[in-house]
Amino acid sequence: MIIHVAVTLKEIFRLGRNYRWQRPKCCPRCHCFKVWGHGYHDTFFEGYESAIPLKRWRCPQCGCVICYRPKSHFCRFQTPIKTIRSILFSRLQCGRWPSGFVRCRAGHWLRSLKRRVVARLGNTWQGGLLAAFDYFMRQGQIPVSRSI
Repeated sequence: MIIHVAVTLKEIFRLGRNYRWQRPKCCPRCHCFKVWGHGYHDTFFEGYESAIPLKRWRCPQCGCVICYRPKSHFCRFQTPIKTIRSILFSRLQCGRWPSGFVRCRAGHWLRSLKRRVVARLGNTWQGGLLAAFDYFMRQGQIPVSRSI
């Protein structure tokens, strides 16, 4: 189970495993009040040359493993949400990709967003792709996810 927490990646990168993580108050699955530390999961993020250790917890009652993830990132994405949106905004406004960024990855985001808009909102959606991005965010969905 993934829990998004408000953390600063720079601070975690600087401190590594010495970063003081806030223990969950209870297990999100069974609401047991005992949650044990379950090690770390090294995760790569854009802009960092090495993996960043993210804390994991385990519930002794139901066995649920809780993985922490920064709120600034979607699950399974290395790029921050704000960066993804700003790159898509730049592409949709200017008609070209911003310099200094991997176009291949950004192209996947744009195609996934278009596909999601057609699948969820229909061909008649008139709000534009950035409005759809914001709409999906408000709905708790990942706008650029390849799964529909």
